[in-house]
Amino acid sequence: MSDTRRRVKVYTLNEDRQWDDRGTGHVSSTFVERLKGISLLVRAESDGSLLLESKISPNTAYQKQQDTLIVWSEADNYDLALSFQEKAGCDEIWEKICQVQGKDPALDITQDPIDESEEERFEEIPETSHLVELPPCELSRLEEIADLVTSVLSSPIRREKLALALMSEGYIKKLLGLFRVCEDLDNREGLHHLYEIVRGVLFLNKAALFEVMFSDDCIMDVVGCLEYDPALVQPKRHREFLTKTAKFKEVIPITDSELRQKIHQTYRVQYIQDIILPTPSVFEENFLSTLTSFIFFNKVEIVSMLQEDEKFLTEVFAQLTDEATEDCKRRELVNFVKEFCAFSQTLQPQNRDAFFKTLANLGILPALEIVMGMDDLQVRAAATDIFSYLVEFSPSMVREFVMQEPQQTDDDVLLINVVIKQMICDSDPELGGAVQLMGLLRTLIDPENMLASTNKTEKTEFLSFFYKYCMHVLTAPLLANTAHDNNSKDLQEGSTKIKPVCPDNFQTAQLLALILELLTFCVEHHTYHIKTYIMNKDLLRRVLVLMNSKHTFLALCALRFMRRIIGLKDEYYNRYIIKGNLFEPVINALLDNGTRYNLLNSAIIELFEFIKVEDVKSLIAHIVDNFYKALESIEYVQTFKGLKGRYEQEKDRQSQRLNRYRRDARSLDEDEELWFNDDDDDDDGEAVEKSRMEEEFSDSYGKYMEAKKGAANGSNGANNGKAAVIPPASPALTPNNGSTSAVKTVALPATAVVKTAMVGLVDYPDDEDEEEEDEEEEEEEQSPRKRPRLSS
Repeated sequence: MSDTRRRVKVYTLNEDRQWDDRGTGHVSSTFVERLKGISLLVRAESDGSLLLESKISPNTAYQKQQDTLIVWSEADNYDLALSFQEKAGCDEIWEKICQVQGKDPALDITQDPIDESEEERFEEIPETSHLVELPPCELSRLEEIADLVTSVLSSPIRREKLALALMSEGYIKKLLGLFRVCEDLDNREGLHHLYEIVRGVLFLNKAALFEVMFSDDCIMDVVGCLEYDPALVQPKRHREFLTKTAKFKEVIPITDSELRQKIHQTYRVQYIQDIILPTPSVFEENFLSTLTSFIFFNKVEIVSMLQEDEKFLTEVFAQLTDEATEDCKRRELVNFVKEFCAFSQTLQPQNRDAFFKTLANLGILPALEIVMGMDDLQVRAAATDIFSYLVEFSPSMVREFVMQEPQQTDDDVLLINVVIKQMICDSDPELGGAVQLMGLLRTLIDPENMLASTNKTEKTEFLSFFYKYCMHVLTAPLLANTAHDNNSKDLQEGSTKIKPVCPDNFQTAQLLALILELLTFCVEHHTYHIKTYIMNKDLLRRVLVLMNSKHTFLALCALRFMRRIIGLKDEYYNRYIIKGNLFEPVINALLDNGTRYNLLNSAIIELFEFIKVEDVKSLIAHIVDNFYKALESIEYVQTFKGLKGRYEQEKDRQSQRLNRYRRDARSLDEDEELWFNDDDDDDDGEAVEKSRMEEEFSDSYGKYMEAKKGAANGSNGANNGKAAVIPPASPALTPNNGSTSAVKTVALPATAVVKTAMVGLVDYPDDEDEEEEDEEEEEEEQSPRKRPRLSS
């Protein structure tokens, strides 16, 4: 059998009854030796890898759906589908399958899927075969037909046989003809039977029946039948809604009639599934799986057809960004793009990737920048939804666009600043839109999803950009509502962007809580950038003003911000907190809270407990020195007594260390005194030598000083530099015995002093080199002498 290659997509049904795209390739039917039979092979068009290898089993039930789909099950709960690009390719492969199984290609199903239990049941009850014999399609037989359809739903084999019978005799269209008769006669009993019949036919879960029922000439009659639920006193008016209330808006005229028909069909079928049909019970939940698949493949097809129509999408974005476009027209365009993006969620990752790249190339982000800044609330809400689709799909794509903007425009209209202002100016009392935008901003500034390439680091570049161009806009409401002085620089800077509002206003408190949540996230993940910003703006002091807020949730947000900073155990932050006395508002809040045992009380105590457990020495010393008197009365927890205990322990350790240092210095002085006393005993035997050396020294020193004066201008800088690192001479070396000490102290550990004293004795040519080496020795030997200071 010759290979027949056709372009297809391979789908598998997952546990959630959703179709997963396994890839695109070319299908062929060929004999596979390993499987010992004719098999369907699909090789990927990208790399030729094998996407599917499935033997055409004589007993497998294959179904052909919608002219371009072939669906079958290979094992329990493992369904496969091939979606063909062309109907001709589907027909050809279908003929091959039917040829292997010896079936008629005119049928849309090759087998009756019968499990063993069903076969045994039918052997025991052979007379049940009459159940698939449909009564004549007449008004008088509607009750009998309804009973038949309802009775077969519990048995898969009977459902299959009934579906075949309904298809082979064109029975559906005859039933819908009876519906029109019953409605004209106002025959309520017949209409109630037709409701049961049509509902039961939908639960047969057969794509071939759906093709008939959802065709243009049948679907409204199907909806009509479903209006007459026997449980309702009055029928629903679904057809009236679909034909009169629901309007199909073509923002740009769609010239492709097939695409328009597919959109209409998908909307109506979705309406049937979501609105008309009751929520299926546990026993019925799989009855509509094929209906879900039908909608899914329709959506995929619609997105693909629109995506391939470049003229259509180009016109959409051109009108969206055109200043001359009317507001109502722009609203429709934005809603269309939103629906378009929502449909794209049915696509598989690789297809969704191509979809969003197409939108990016067409200018979706510049268009969003314009529409998100508009006054129309509906337009802004729809634009926010579109923006969320883009950020969730590819934060890097959004960041890349944003970083290119400063070269083309000013800060006020940067996309991220537009988003921040949208968040700040949300008019919803519950700030629903602000919460959504805050989540998107958090995704954009999250280093975890930033890529690091060989040429550049996205994290560094984007965070530098964000803190330079956007952070002041984000913190403006915070700085405006915590300013002590109305003329302060920060308030002026913020008020040019956002109008200051009363900090006791609940909506404002919610907004400040959102901003603090974002800043707390920055403290955890941005380290250097946020640290610089906090120090420069004295941000923590401004945040802690909110500890006085009457809204406890806002005070807790401010406390959480400080807790994250302290949790980093960064001494730069600790020194900043100590210098600014920033524990004072926290302790005041604890004392003002009194004896109330609430979340604020627990959160503040946890902060001090963390400092105690982690033994943050500088903070412990600061707290005990400045606030212990106010805190010592709190005895229902041992936190503050523990802080005092830690403080006393550290103080004792420092005292012991200081005493040891002093004792070591005293014993060194005694040793030196003994050594010099020994030297004095030797001095008598060397008096003549000493006298001669003093005379030589006097002559040499005179010549040396004259030479030094001549080179004074050139050498002053160097000498000054060297003098800066020379420690003061040991107390044991006195001016009276300068020459002796120079000779006698060669073996002393304080070599730096000895070397300095020897500089003036003889002016050797390579003294400079020795001095440089000596300086290095001085620096090396100086470091062990440093002692840790007692922490303040």
